[in-house]
Amino acid sequence: LCVPQVVERCVAAAGYSVGEFAALVFAGALSFAEALYAVKVRAEAMQKASEAVPSGMLSVVGRREANYKFACLEARKHCESLGIENPVCTVSNYLFPDSRVIAGHLQALEFLQENARKYSFKRAKMLPVSGAFHTRLMEPAVEPLAEVLKSIEIQKPLLCVYSNVDGKKYMHSKHIQKLLVKQVVSPVLWEQTMHSVYERKQGTEFPYTYEVGPGNQLGAILKQCNLKAWKQYKHVDALEDEEEAEI
Repeated sequence: LCVPQVVERCVAAAGYSVGEFAALVFAGALSFAEALYAVKVRAEAMQKASEAVPSGMLSVVGRREANYKFACLEARKHCESLGIENPVCTVSNYLFPDSRVIAGHLQALEFLQENARKYSFKRAKMLPVSGAFHTRLMEPAVEPLAEVLKSIEIQKPLLCVYSNVDGKKYMHSKHIQKLLVKQVVSPVLWEQTMHSVYERKQGTEFPYTYEVGPGNQLGAILKQCNLKAWKQYKHVDALEDEEEAEI
């Protein structure tokens, strides 16, 4: 950012999925080079895991009465009727109220799309990804990431960084190492994380929020989670020159 005091006064950071590594680098917990290497290992291992089973992710916007767990249960039963053993179909991303990403076997996701009305889904759209990320189908990626994180020096963050796994602050380096591995097979609790980040006493002023990087999807999600926080949100494109960045 081209306004140094913004960085100096920052009190918290969070990153969505792989963006959690960027948040930890910003907070001084990981070096940029080592984080980049860990991300490379993570991506290659997750890609290999995704190639083992036809799977994917389904973006869902539901009505208030939508029951995602029940829908996933019925989709798994459908897969079992097709002869698929131990099928996967579960919520993998909690985005904002009434918006989820469901991931698992391709046949389960196709079933949910075909029966969207039955489950009170207003929209059910396949995402352009090759695997069921943040589900147990990513278990083959756990060990390679765990090994590389053991070889990396992880410091205690200089500011609060919130984990995707439980929406709470990282406590120490071992905690970071453990949860970064767990994140690969656990749902991203982004909606819950937003509640944790902005939890404060009534009447307390909301901080400024900056989304750094390409796109402003997290800002759009924030608007749905916390309108007060969104009113003090700004997007900074990391690819822009400093003098062009809107701060």
